[in-house]
Amino acid sequence: MDGNDYIESIKKQFLYYKTLGEKTLHQLPDDAIFWQYNEASNSIAILIKHLWGNMMSRWTDFLTTDGEKEWRKRDEEFANDIHSKTELLKKWEEGWACLFTALDTINKTNFDQLVYIRNIGHRIPEAIHRQLAHYSYHIGQIVYIGKMISNSQWQSLSIPKGGSKAYNKLRFSKEKHQAHYTDALLKDKNNTKQK
Repeated sequence: MDGNDYIESIKKQFLYYKTLGEKTLHQLPDDAIFWQYNEASNSIAILIKHLWGNMMSRWTDFLTTDGEKEWRKRDEEFANDIHSKTELLKKWEEGWACLFTALDTINKTNFDQLVYIRNIGHRIPEAIHRQLAHYSYHIGQIVYIGKMISNSQWQSLSIPKGGSKAYNKLRFSKEKHQAHYTDALLKDKNNTKQK
């Protein structure tokens, strides 16, 4: 796999987690995104605000400046001061746009370049993996909170309980082929948008 193939694969992986977050948000009433289990817990809104702050800091001028920007106010990301789902979704989209724009700047001439996060040098793939792990961790939390809130109304984002045999039967009924495992999910998302 060359650098370009790697970046295309990574973009699909990030888009997969973005889609999981969005499919969770679509299942919830607006006020549910502010629900907290207790004072020490984060709401979905707080988690999204933190993801936004991290994305804006890490991916702005990704190749040329430290990923922990002086202007970032990380502690404020955990303050419960977002008041509408619309405001929150603007931050969600802004953060992801910053990430994907930065990924578009990576090519074979800079792929092995060092980038810094809090003064620690990372090769570009290391920096990307660090952020992919961080974002999937928090999006997993978002999905879990959404599932708790929705309870029996929850629509599974993966293979539903008891559905593994049917899913595998469908998968193994097709010819072997090469694809990214998220392609079907992302195709479903695009079809939903077009309806």
